[in-house]
Amino acid sequence: MSTTTNTTPYAIVAGVGPGTGATVARKFAQKYPVALLARNPANYESAVQDIKAAGGHAIGISTDVSDSGSMEDAVKKIRGEFGAETRCAAAVFNVGGRFIRKPFLELTLEEFESGWEANGYLPYFLLSPLRLLCDGPSIDLHDDRRGAYLFSRAVLPLLLLSNSTSTPPYPPTLIFTGATAAMKGSALCSSFSTGKFALRSLSQSLAREFGPKGVHVAHVNVDGVIDIPRTKEWMKDAGPDAKIEPEAVSLVLMSSFGGDGKGVREMANENGGMCRLRTLIGICIHSRGPVLRRKSM
Repeated sequence: MSTTTNTTPYAIVAGVGPGTGATVARKFAQKYPVALLARNPANYESAVQDIKAAGGHAIGISTDVSDSGSMEDAVKKIRGEFGAETRCAAAVFNVGGRFIRKPFLELTLEEFESGWEANGYLPYFLLSPLRLLCDGPSIDLHDDRRGAYLFSRAVLPLLLLSNSTSTPPYPPTLIFTGATAAMKGSALCSSFSTGKFALRSLSQSLAREFGPKGVHVAHVNVDGVIDIPRTKEWMKDAGPDAKIEPEAVSLVLMSSFGGDGKGVREMANENGGMCRLRTLIGICIHSRGPVLRRKSM
């Protein structure tokens, strides 16, 4: 825990793994102290070490974003490290949840829940009919322990904090990583699509509520398969541009920071090349309007 008074705004990245999350954390660490959140410490330890080796300030916190107690503990550790009155500059929700491809009538309630547990909270009017179709454990429908909701509730007060000793170049920003499933539901993907639709809806509501209060909210639609270790066997014969590099996703996420409208092409050039951006849709929901809408760069 830090023992000095810190007035430097910091960033929070939830859902850190060997792909997008770690890459985004390293990007933010070039300008800000960063808190990296993941259930398994192995997912963030190497990124924390890399950031520190490069002269940055980073902490890793084992966190289950779908558990209220775990998120509360994470916030306490973050405020203890960076300062209780220090403002959060940016918070990124990159938790993907389970991807299940299965016929709906074969889907168990547990499998269906897994799609929205991390991404949002399914309303009673949607969940109630499924009780008649699926076998599964009983659920407290008033339980708040769902990832995107809990994460947003935890970080928004930090984003709203004013820091009289520092004037940040960008407004505080909350960023959600989405997917094509947030825009259209596909056959056999009812669990995943429901969760991603919920995440997109939440981001829209938060953008309209907190935009006037000075917090920028963005939902980034990643339209394709990200090239990470667990997808190495996917689309092997589709060519080098079939998957999206985590570096490319991080550039789009960074372009949404603060709603400054800085183009991904310019940011990519600053970082040594375009990477593979051809299959990537940029910002689809913004409190200040869209930044990118086309797949072709």
